[in-house]
Amino acid sequence: MNDVPAPGAAGRTARRLADHPWLRRLARAGFAASGLIHLMIGWIAGRVALGGGGEADQDGALAALRSAPAGSVLLWACVVGFLALALWQVLDAAFGGGDLSDRARAVGRGLLYGALGGTTFPFAAGGGGGGGEEASTGFTAALLQVPLGRVLVGLVGLAVVAAGVYHVYKGLRKTFLEDLHPTGHDALDRAVELTGTVGYAAKGVALTIVGGLFGLAALQADPDESSGLDGALKMVAAQPLGTALLLAVALGLVLYGVYSLLRARYADL
Repeated sequence: MNDVPAPGAAGRTARRLADHPWLRRLARAGFAASGLIHLMIGWIAGRVALGGGGEADQDGALAALRSAPAGSVLLWACVVGFLALALWQVLDAAFGGGDLSDRARAVGRGLLYGALGGTTFPFAAGGGGGGGEEASTGFTAALLQVPLGRVLVGLVGLAVVAAGVYHVYKGLRKTFLEDLHPTGHDALDRAVELTGTVGYAAKGVALTIVGGLFGLAALQADPDESSGLDGALKMVAAQPLGTALLLAVALGLVLYGVYSLLRARYADL
């Protein structure tokens, strides 16, 4: 973090915590946890493309991890990593320097990783998440019941589409490289660039489809249209050339997972 003064004893304590080597190590584990989940989502999506079953979303990935050897240990490590990364992002927003937009993005990332830690916790504790398609449909149904509900659902869709477009932009423009230290090895640098470029673009495409389904739910006032990531990917599979398209997205999500594992080692924290 940049040398930004933090007033008072509480600020100095928070700054020391942000700079503590163990918090940085645990924060890197958060990137690795994200990598594991995206690897599993990509694998399930590939299986769905070839006619298999499964939920190609976060809940499906966490359930698959739980059934793996030492799955409970992996999930608890994911919880700790996500929460540590969320804490580091919030501290970075408060004391890391940068302009207002940098700080706002850090807060947003902190909220995202905190939410990931919260949704992973029930799986680590032996329960289920209660998320996925049912959560997305329930959330949309609740919004549609309030005044201007269709407008709110449409705004959610636009926000998700915007996030998807940003991911595609970040991948194709390769701005994600600004988040990393050079690896020091040409072949590894090329691997990071390839996995990040394709991975960000594929994740962006998936998010854009999810946002589009929220928009469709708003237009038709039908919460069942907002089916989350699993529903979005299965909708792709149902289209002409859907198997090839879904396999391409699945491969991209796997590559995003590989990129996230590499980011765990080379992230600029």
